[in-house]
Amino acid sequence: MTHDFYCDEVLNGKTQVNKVIETDHVLAYHHTRPFYEHHIVVIPKIHVQSFISEEEENNDSLLLELMKVVKRVAAEMTMKTGSSKIITNLGTYQDSKHFHWHVVSGEKVR
Repeated sequence: MTHDFYCDEVLNGKTQVNKVIETDHVLAYHHTRPFYEHHIVVIPKIHVQSFISEEEENNDSLLLELMKVVKRVAAEMTMKTGSSKIITNLGTYQDSKHFHWHVVSGEKVR
């Protein structure tokens, strides 16, 4: 298995993050190396490979909790900045093989 930044670094506490929202199964935090002025990552707190993966844990309950957090983060960002974009990557676009969403706004910073 390859390095999973979210499991290996964020969820085990090796890399400290600025949390935005945390539930029993979901964590939203400010990206450690943001690509946009405002950049929040939303992840499940268990390993799920991607949005379309078939793991038993990638079920409707987890997806609903993830989407509720994404919705809340996007609403707060839109209120603060006037807009937001919600992004997830699949296949070769997915650098880290751990299901996650990006909620972003503002100019690209890199």
